[in-house]
Amino acid sequence: MLLYVTLGTNDIERARRFYDAVLPVLGYKLQRLSDEEIGYSADGDTRSRLWIVTPFNRRRAAAGNGSMIALSAETRADVDAFYAAALAAGGTDDGKPGLRSYHANFYAAYIRDPDGNKLAAVCEKPK
Repeated sequence: MLLYVTLGTNDIERARRFYDAVLPVLGYKLQRLSDEEIGYSADGDTRSRLWIVTPFNRRRAAAGNGSMIALSAETRADVDAFYAAALAAGGTDDGKPGLRSYHANFYAAYIRDPDGNKLAAVCEKPK
């Protein structure tokens, strides 16, 4: 359904350091890098699906209220590792890893990147 997603940043180098530390935990890798954007994809995908960009209109990037990107995790341990890597790389807590009420196996963690963008890692498999 979705072709790609973009998140804004005000500091592309800071964003790269953060995402380079966090996304490999979930199997995503850097595909493209320029002064204005960085693109990531899942292992085996040749197209970037998550882009971190400086806004095209050159105005300051701002996180959207109510906006969030949820990334799929293979295991609950991957969710835990995502959360720990995000905090170590300068992200902030927005919901510790754990089961949520959405369904019996919805295990998630929520963080904000250094620009305030909200991300989640979610595993929907039983232990």
